[in-house]
Amino acid sequence: MERRVLILYNIKAGRGRIRRKMDAIEEVFFAAGYTPVPKMLRFGENPFDGLEGEYERVVICGGDGTINYVVNAMKARGLDYTLAIIPAGTANDFAGAMGMSANPVKAAHQIVDGEVEQIDCGRVNGLYFVNIFSFGMFTTTSQHTPENLKQHIGKAAYIIEGSKELHNREYIPLHIVHDGGEMDINSVITLVFNGETAGRFPLARNASIRDGLLDLVMMRKCGRLDGLWSAAKYLVNGKDNEDIIHITSSKLEITSPLSPLTDMDGQPSAEFPLSIECLAANLKIVTPKRG
Repeated sequence: MERRVLILYNIKAGRGRIRRKMDAIEEVFFAAGYTPVPKMLRFGENPFDGLEGEYERVVICGGDGTINYVVNAMKARGLDYTLAIIPAGTANDFAGAMGMSANPVKAAHQIVDGEVEQIDCGRVNGLYFVNIFSFGMFTTTSQHTPENLKQHIGKAAYIIEGSKELHNREYIPLHIVHDGGEMDINSVITLVFNGETAGRFPLARNASIRDGLLDLVMMRKCGRLDGLWSAAKYLVNGKDNEDIIHITSSKLEITSPLSPLTDMDGQPSAEFPLSIECLAANLKIVTPKRG
């Protein structure tokens, strides 16, 4: 029986390198006994519409935003494919949490030799995210960073674009209900992690895509120097301090009198009020064989 693999690729991701590696990637699958069926992603269209036949796996070639797009497209059609990731984006946080190689051809080898695991997924107001949901300072940087800038200089493009937001330190008053209770906070930045990193920075060091929990990290309103010092301490030791709050919870309900823009894996996301939950073991993902 033919073992077909659908390869969905974003030709713009990661400075366009996936286009140059596609022949080598297909050869890896051919050699392992699969029939690869490549399909270029067209954002605005559901890639699962019009498919014919069965596919053993769906391979996503792109970054976190591309994975987000495919997962939401799959869920919208009520499908439950086994997914695999070939990192080809700018940061590749979700793929990094699974231990996938940054080299696309090596990642293809990891997929054909890998094992299927059940991985957690986040959901906010009916939309799915694989790595991070966020709002506040810096959190929409990915959305605003020009695609051509990302293709030319990679992650440095985020730093350039994010520096423009340093002057914007407006706080957002929040009421948060979590597994352990509820709280009120004036937050400058709010991050909800399913994964472990944001832009490869370890901001939720104890987070796991296999624990059935989300990690909420917030910086409360404070002076600029105090905020920088608190952030530096958190990055160094990963521990909460007077300005950084870290909560783990399976569900979150967040309300605010304001309506800040939100971001989900680098894509525009949900509007307030927010109902957020961790869907434990919700996605079937091919991960590198352990050991």
